[in-house]
Amino acid sequence: MATGTLHSQLVFGCFLVLLLKSNLHTCEQFSIAFSKPSDCGTGGYFDISSLSCAKCGADQISGKSGLNCECQTGFKVLTNNGGSITCQKCPVSKPGVTQDGYECIQCSGSVGEDGKCQCPTGSILVERNVNGTLLEEAVCEACNGTVPALSAPDAKGSRCVRCQDSFISMSHSCMCGSPNILAGGMCFASSSLPTSVVPTVSFAQLGLAVPSAWFSGFLYSSAAACLSFTNLTACQALGNMCVLNMHSMSTTINDACGLYNTIYRATAAQGNNQNIPYWRINMPWLYYGDQPGLASRVLQSEPLPVGFSFKGTNKNTNIELLAAVYTAQGEFIRWENVGGGNLQLCPDTLIREQAAYVFGTAYKQNCVLSVSDLLVGQTEPLFYDIFLVQQKAQGDRQLLAVPILNLNMQFNGQFVNQATDMNSWYLTRRLVLIDTLSGREKSVSSTPRVIRIASNLKIRFQLVPNTQKGAVYPPLMTVSYSDILITDPAKQTVIVSFSVEYEMDQNEARVKTDIALGVLGGVAVVYSLLKTASWKRRIASPLIDFPTILKFLLIYAGDLANVFFIITVGTGLYWLIFYKAQQFVSVLLPLPSQEERFVTYVGCAFALKAVHFLHKLLVQLSVDIFFIDWERPRSKTSKFVEGSGEGKPPAAPVSIWRTYFVANEWNEIQTIRKISPTFQIIAILFFLEVAGFSSLALRDNSSELRRSDEVYTPAYSRVLRYGLASAMWLCIGFIQLIFSVFHERFVEDKIRQFVDLCSISNISVLLLSHRCFGYYIHGRSVHGHADTNMEEMNSNLKREAENLCGQRGLLPNSDVQTFQISITSRLRAQYDRILEPLTRRNGPSRLVDASANPFEQSTKAYHTMNRFLGSVIDHAHREMDYIVKDKLLFERLIGMEFIEPMEKSIFYNDDSYSFADVLFYGNESTLLIFDTLFFCVVDLGSQNFVLAAVLTYLQQLIFRLIRNGLGRRNLAIKTLVDKRFLI
Repeated sequence: MATGTLHSQLVFGCFLVLLLKSNLHTCEQFSIAFSKPSDCGTGGYFDISSLSCAKCGADQISGKSGLNCECQTGFKVLTNNGGSITCQKCPVSKPGVTQDGYECIQCSGSVGEDGKCQCPTGSILVERNVNGTLLEEAVCEACNGTVPALSAPDAKGSRCVRCQDSFISMSHSCMCGSPNILAGGMCFASSSLPTSVVPTVSFAQLGLAVPSAWFSGFLYSSAAACLSFTNLTACQALGNMCVLNMHSMSTTINDACGLYNTIYRATAAQGNNQNIPYWRINMPWLYYGDQPGLASRVLQSEPLPVGFSFKGTNKNTNIELLAAVYTAQGEFIRWENVGGGNLQLCPDTLIREQAAYVFGTAYKQNCVLSVSDLLVGQTEPLFYDIFLVQQKAQGDRQLLAVPILNLNMQFNGQFVNQATDMNSWYLTRRLVLIDTLSGREKSVSSTPRVIRIASNLKIRFQLVPNTQKGAVYPPLMTVSYSDILITDPAKQTVIVSFSVEYEMDQNEARVKTDIALGVLGGVAVVYSLLKTASWKRRIASPLIDFPTILKFLLIYAGDLANVFFIITVGTGLYWLIFYKAQQFVSVLLPLPSQEERFVTYVGCAFALKAVHFLHKLLVQLSVDIFFIDWERPRSKTSKFVEGSGEGKPPAAPVSIWRTYFVANEWNEIQTIRKISPTFQIIAILFFLEVAGFSSLALRDNSSELRRSDEVYTPAYSRVLRYGLASAMWLCIGFIQLIFSVFHERFVEDKIRQFVDLCSISNISVLLLSHRCFGYYIHGRSVHGHADTNMEEMNSNLKREAENLCGQRGLLPNSDVQTFQISITSRLRAQYDRILEPLTRRNGPSRLVDASANPFEQSTKAYHTMNRFLGSVIDHAHREMDYIVKDKLLFERLIGMEFIEPMEKSIFYNDDSYSFADVLFYGNESTLLIFDTLFFCVVDLGSQNFVLAAVLTYLQQLIFRLIRNGLGRRNLAIKTLVDKRFLI
């Protein structure tokens, strides 16, 4: 048994070893040593097949690239199959190696360090005759640099070619002798230009002046060739160097732009191109004159001959730009349509890029580009002369030069184009987007020390004032460059933007707005003074004190908020309707910077309306209210014990539940509104987000509600967004208000129902919103009693429906149950005197009677107040009597009573149930405007309708809870109803 166990263990061990061995191939990781061509040394080369170094053969050394081997000096190539070579030493009689490396030859001159024959300057090396036969000895043939041959060795030194024309012109030979100047491979007269040129490029943002290898090699020669020989490409190259130096000029420095201007002035007699005074013949057009103050003449003197229109058969929204493209050497490449990414450095789809050239579409593109990608993809800059194509008639295409405002341009060290005054600008023409050439110090092929990027490129169109046919002035292209010091290209980035803006003169609109604000603000002052005077009369205070001034400011805040609201909503609707619906362009939207004033007005409207709303809320939470119970005790019916000798049964106490019931109903209607806030939020979100009305607020000329995801979506206009949101909010609110009229008439009217409830409950309501002014709801039952059973209650209602009893009104034969009341100071003083014990209880502790029972005090005060007010209504107090009358129409309009109650209080008939003014219900306009402004302000800050709707709903909920909670507390305090019974 032990033997069997041992055998099985051996089998298992062998199996495990085989399994591990079989898994070696599947689990092994393969790796190689890292090496590069520079690691292989002079005796080896980098094998591209094995990615490792290999040794060269005998008599061989590493080639210049490090990827192959070549023969040592003094050895010729025997065989070369592309993979390996064999070498053989040349004999002493023929020590030189031919230029192709395959033959040995005797040299008539000297042998160079590379083992090949060399010839003196001005001669060429000849190793073979005309039919290709190798000569026994290499011959050095001197090129004839005199007339008539005028030849010199070519760049390779293998042929004699004609000398450069400048040599022949200056010295009639191939030698540029003194006093001529040799520069850039050309010969110039010493008096043509100053030789002390400045071959540096100023990178002002970095505070660097980089000596440019490109400028050092070609600045003077390009300028001299342009002036002396009218060399067209040299003139263009000189202009390009001036563009690379940001068109900057100085009266004391001979830099690129200084040389350009020197030549420009020296060639004035040659005339101008295309009858343009700023475009000299044979030279590039770089400046609109050399004096400030010309910008306004160029930009605002004459509109374009063809106008723009958004709709109709003559619709014209296409902006066609054409560019003449040049290389840095001054060679013309092609005419190129602007679009498709040549001016827009940020990558995007063609459809989105073309949206930049649709008139009226505010286009903006931003991105972050890698510096390393720019260095690889933009080895040589391109230069653009931009033109606007004007199609006057079929086949008649005119090109309008587009001026450029270079914000990096300096004049005598000052950034003149960054000023706000147009008269100090210097407009230019030619444009470069990416400059990786001028910042190269060592050589034109080295890595640049600094590069310059057109980080902000903007095209602006300005509308002609009072135009009705879409006339615009010539566009202005503004460019701002960023200088980047190269440190770590792989990690460095640059932010680039491209935008197209449309602008019109907003001064007229601003003046009209200010006039409207001044006039309406003045009216608001007068109206607020009337309201303050009315408030003073209602509190029976003749003095103008600090509370009066504070009250005026609070009232004026609300009226001024309405003024700002009317102006901003009107302004928003004006731009929304007239911009989106116009056929020929006559108005353009305000720029984002021009909208700041409008946004300030909206902020003022919201802040003032918030103060007004909080003021009204505090007033409602401090209203004096009391429920007058008209119910009187009834005799209690019961069985008597025979012979008990008891007399008349005691009266049954009056039930308090009717008062509690009315108090609860009043508590419930404190926050009801004429509109549904929840429906308002849902409806506004449906129309703006689901139906797509928010697209009307985009900064373009389209009125489409649905946009494809593939097309470019411009930014929102804050003016349009506010106008659209506020108008839609108000429209939905007004529709709800109209619906509420029919709903209250045919379905349910909670305010009228409350008045009916008071009549059925035999309870009147006294409301004092001011010290001597308030409202009265006469709820005295025409049946005498309300504490009754169901049968009697139904019988009473039936009698009332059949007109078998009196009417509910305060006066005989009258149905008027609601009144506005102006009470005398004597009546108010008695009212306060009754509540004084309770007021003192809530005051400082030193005034509180510790022995008094609070419950008993409240009960006593309640019954006393109930009897007192009931007796006043019943005319039981001659010194506190009242009269009933109608308000004058003008009194209703201005909300002010002309007659001051001196001897008697005045009850004004009120069929409009204006006691709702102490509820949310009667302040629907204030709430609607406040909600509108809150929604719009949140949206203006977040550009998100959904967030604005959610926050508006939360705001409504919070204030409703505050109004309910504090209103319930005030109701319990003022009516002496225990708040435990207010559900």
